[in-house]
Amino acid sequence: MSRFKSDFLSTLDERGFIHQISDEAGLDELFAKETVTAYIGFDPTAPSLHAGGLIQIMMLHWMQQTGHQPISLMGGGTGMVGDPSFKDDARQLMTIDTIESNIASIKRVFSNYLTYGEGSRDAMMINNGDWLRDINYLEFLRDVGRHFSVNRMLSFDSVKTRLDREQSLSFLEFNYMILQAYDFVELNKRYGCRLQMGGSDQWGNIINGIDLGHRMGTPQLYALTSPLLTTSSGAKMGKSLNGAVWLNPDMLSAYDFWQYWRNTEDADVSRFLKLYTTLPMDEIARLSALGGSEINEVKKILATEVTAMLHGRDNAEQAAETARKTFEEGALADNLPSIDVATGELEAGIGLLALIVKAGLATSNGEARRHVQGGAVRINDVAISDERKVIGSGEVTGDGVIKLSLGKKKHILVRPA
Repeated sequence: MSRFKSDFLSTLDERGFIHQISDEAGLDELFAKETVTAYIGFDPTAPSLHAGGLIQIMMLHWMQQTGHQPISLMGGGTGMVGDPSFKDDARQLMTIDTIESNIASIKRVFSNYLTYGEGSRDAMMINNGDWLRDINYLEFLRDVGRHFSVNRMLSFDSVKTRLDREQSLSFLEFNYMILQAYDFVELNKRYGCRLQMGGSDQWGNIINGIDLGHRMGTPQLYALTSPLLTTSSGAKMGKSLNGAVWLNPDMLSAYDFWQYWRNTEDADVSRFLKLYTTLPMDEIARLSALGGSEINEVKKILATEVTAMLHGRDNAEQAAETARKTFEEGALADNLPSIDVATGELEAGIGLLALIVKAGLATSNGEARRHVQGGAVRINDVAISDERKVIGSGEVTGDGVIKLSLGKKKHILVRPA
């Protein structure tokens, strides 16, 4: 039996999304009696979000599914400063053009999880640059800045850990929490927004917004944070051996995305089914009870369900079928990830290490060499132990490609172009 009355908080609670709530009873009451508007902020630090941000997107998804209005707030203004929370040093400053380009690219993912429109429960995509970029500095200091205590700001963990390590925190970064707090007040004024959600590292920043709202005359505002997730082995969510697990399809294929979830550690399968899929809880309980070799089938279900939400059901099932053909039948599936190499370059010959790096299976010749020395590299399913080997047009198979493999699960088709 859930400790909450409202569908939204009950859903988040049973699926493992809740870390902290500023006023459980008050927020539950609000969700039970009216349509609530809530937001999560996304800073455009890259052209795509990665899988670490999926937990936030899923919170917005469940909010809309339970009859409420989510806001995905793009940091067109705050992105010019960069969130210093728990960072060792300052973020690289981005130009407005880069920020706008990143926002345009990031936006494409959200419509897979949220329905945008003009209705009272339709999601809204809003850019905080709309109000932050035109701020009059003196007026802002007088009207907003006077409500902040530097002593209190210095006590926040996100700032304190940086200062305790005697690492510089610029005045620019120090202002980030003021801008984020102001966002909450502005969203309440413009759209009646009552709740800000985010990862647990954002707790101090969100509470700052609630306090500012109280001082500037808003209704009671609320905070809800999700746990910061790591895998059972301690790895950060959204990171793989090959780097970030991007959500945009032009930065990571549906097949590679599916593979990331297929490789979930046994101990994480049940938790990830709750957080990252929309499968009913009784079905998740049934799947979670399976053990032994059946756990691998459950991982395939997890991978297919998560991939279907982002890339569409057809692409998810195609990725699953590609994996089945490749691993279970040893067949060469045409829709494996591929790279093009100029025909002339292949005729002249390309070094094995250079080809591994070019294919994205290693970030350097040194890393590629270690893979070869460890016996992990195969060309057309034949293990290669000579790191000086040159790959040429003679390796092109009857299918017109060269199959380059790293271990049992990473395969790239090299296509002459």
